[in-house]
Amino acid sequence: MKMLKGKKGAIFGVANDKSIAWGIAQMLHEAGADLAFTYAGEILEKRVRPLAEKIGSKIILPCDVTKDEEIKQVFQNIRQEWGGLDFLVHAIAYANKEDLTNPYIETSREGFHLALDISSYSLVALSRHAAALMEGRQGAILTMTYMGSERVIPNYNVMGVAKAALEASVKYLAYDLGPKGTRVNAISAGPIRTLASSGISGFKEMLHFSSERAPLKRNIDQDEVGRTALYLLSDMASAVTGEVLHVDAGYNIMGM
Repeated sequence: MKMLKGKKGAIFGVANDKSIAWGIAQMLHEAGADLAFTYAGEILEKRVRPLAEKIGSKIILPCDVTKDEEIKQVFQNIRQEWGGLDFLVHAIAYANKEDLTNPYIETSREGFHLALDISSYSLVALSRHAAALMEGRQGAILTMTYMGSERVIPNYNVMGVAKAALEASVKYLAYDLGPKGTRVNAISAGPIRTLASSGISGFKEMLHFSSERAPLKRNIDQDEVGRTALYLLSDMASAVTGEVLHVDAGYNIMGM
């Protein structure tokens, strides 16, 4: 039985076939969902379009989440094509490279605004449009976070602050949208090799450290995040909202 047969969802944040968002998309596709994809710029389009077409996606659109008009246009196209939306996956984050290498105290005002806008506020902007298409459909919204929101992770810096704001937004959005039957949750995934993680100094050491100390004594992979996303976006999680679910081989529970 395909858990999401007949369901329609939008995926924001696929960068290539190593992206966590792509791992999620594959799992949702296998569960029967129809998917729409977005990309930011021509370079990413060349990576995203072939992947989306490979699984039969008919909606592949440009979207710079710092531009309200482009966000609006995506959801207008989805309304015209599908009439509504069942779920949204938000896997977008960005910070300037210097703000991930310099000490956090040296974060510029511009760099702070950019990281918070793209990595956190974009969830609010996308959710506002998505919620209008989810009315009467028991919709679900899912975003991606990381433990750097809860504890200091060297070299994660302003992104940790942005993820903390993102997780607070999950709770407030869950409260706002709950009366309409729309759920909002986050997955806090352990470290995985992706295009985004390549910008974090010392990431290889982070992988090793995590696998050594996690209770399961290993790192995680795309499929494990994808299966958790499938659960949170399906009716199996119909009473789950406002949660941050860790998928990190148990690393987050450790003290020493």
